Parts: sequence; structure tokens; C-alpha cells
Amino acid sequence: MVDATFFENNGPFTLQKIAAICEAEVKDASKAQMMIAGIATMKSATESEICFFYDKKAKENAAEIKAGACVTTEELAAFVPATTAVLTAKNPKLAFLKLNREFYSEKVRKPDIASSARIHPSAIIGQGTYIGDCVVIGENVHIGENCMIEPGVVIARGCQIGSDCRIGANASISYAVIGNGCYIYTGVRIGQDGFGFMMLNGKHERIPQLGRVVIGNDVEIGANTCIDRGALDDTVIGDGCRIDNLVQVAHNDKLGNGCVLVAQTGIAGSCTFGDYVVCGGQTGFADHLNVGSGVQVASQSGVMRDIKPGEVVMGSPAVKFNDYMRQVAYLQKITKR
Repeated sequence: MVDATFFENNGPFTLQKIAAICEAEVKDASKAQMMIAGIATMKSATESEICFFYDKKAKENAAEIKAGACVTTEELAAFVPATTAVLTAKNPKLAFLKLNREFYSEKVRKPDIASSARIHPSAIIGQGTYIGDCVVIGENVHIGENCMIEPGVVIARGCQIGSDCRIGANASISYAVIGNGCYIYTGVRIGQDGFGFMMLNGKHERIPQLGRVVIGNDVEIGANTCIDRGALDDTVIGDGCRIDNLVQVAHNDKLGNGCVLVAQTGIAGSCTFGDYVVCGGQTGFADHLNVGSGVQVASQSGVMRDIKPGEVVMGSPAVKFNDYMRQVAYLQKITKR
């Protein structure tokens, strides 16, 4: 059950309206005006709620459904109890996403600037923007319209943030240009010094980091992730990227559009990714690598060479997936001897 303390429930909706939202069909037209108050799981849904059933592996549990209605496929509809109204959809997962967005929303904060926020007089704040307690905004910062800047955020001088962005509590942003519709989660660090040093006379001397971080539109960056600014070139995050919690993106890295970096991925400096690269959790990349578009890297892989577009790799050092599986099969075979 979704807790109304944290989320607004925009229902109830009739099954007829739900069917329109989900692009589904109500199997029993006489139930089209049934009212549904919320969404829940197959296991927990009550007669006032709707659930979604699209996993064939859950067929054995379908008989236990007590929901008032269930969205499923034509193939699985026969497993839903007769007491539950059935809606059939070609893509129940997509139907779930659409209905979820209609039913629930986060509680909206009205545009406001907290009295404890410190905003430089030269900063430009767009209309409809909320700025929480203890936010610090430096000189010549430009923030677009309808943004949400949560408590404790620090935005350093000269940064630009587009419209419809959300910056999570205690995030810090410097040396950065950020597009529209981005969500920067709690505790993110953007624009810190890249990890660049040179050994001189037996001492590590810091190399000045003079680049920026440039982030495209519709980007999400998970909690406590760090994205360092470039040494001379910019660090670039392309449109539509999804970056999980606890990810490290080093100086001068360039991600194409739609890349996905799962938690604890670490990318050393000056790597270039194509579009729609997917990296599983805890993957690591050596520096100055080129990773082609559409590459998939399995969790806990260590990438030490360039990867051609479309390859699927695994292991440490990472090799093509089929080669890795052959290695595993061979090791299993010889250890049994």
C-alpha cells in the first residue's frame, strides 16, 4: 500500500478510466464503473485496489489474488480468480508505469524561498522555483523555472541549471552547466577537482583542473555519486543518462546519450562512451578507453581495453560474454578432475 503521508493519491478511478490509461480492455463490461482506490502488489492488494500480473513464474500465486481488479495478459487471464475483475493489456509492465503516474504523485511544494537560504544578489532564479532551508547560491548562478532546490544544497558561482530540475538535499554543484528536467539526488557532488597528480621531486603535485561538467537534459544522478570536472576538456553526461547511487565519473569522461551506470561503477579519467552503454554494478574502467554504443558490461567486470559497439563483456579482465562462459566451463571441468 502506498503511504499517503509521502505521496498524493489522485484516485479513486473507475475501471473504465483505468482501462483508458493502461490501453487495456475490461473483460466484463458490467464492471466498468467499479471504483479502484489504489495500486498494490498481487500478494497484498485488497478488493478496493488493483494489481498487475505479468510474470509467468507467478502463476502458482495467482489463485491467491484478492484484489478488486487485475491487469494481465490474455494468456494469463485464466489464472486470475473469478472474484477479481480482469483487464487485459498487451504490455502490462507499461500499463503499470502509466497507471502509477496517474494514481500517485509526490506532494508538491509551492514556489517559495526559505528565509534561511543565502542567495547572491547577482543570481537569477526562474519563476515557480522552490528553494529550501540553508541553501547557498553563489554569484551569477542561473536557475531555470519550476525547479526544486532542497535544503542544504550548495550551488557555486557561475553554475547554470535548466528548468524543471530537482536538486536533492545536501548536494553540491560547482563548475557545471546542467540541462532541463534533471534530477540530482541527495548528496551528489558535481564539479569537484579531478584526481590528477604529477610526481615532482618525490612529491605528488596537484594538476589544476580547469574544465567543467556539462550535463544534458533528462538526466538522473543517484545519491552520493561524484562527477569530477575536467582537467582542460569538459566532463560530459549525455541526454537521458541514468546514473545510480555511489558512482564515480572521473575527469574528462564523456558519456553519450541514454547510458546506464549501476551502483558502484567507477570510470577512470578520459574515457569516452557511445550511446546507450549499460554498466552493471561494481564495474570498473581503466583510463583513456573507448566504449562503443550499445555495449553491455556485466556486474563486477574490470574493463582494461576498448570495446567495440554492441559487444557484451564480462569478467576481470573483461572479455566477450561467450568467451567468459567458455573459460568458466573449462575451469569447472578441470577442477572436477
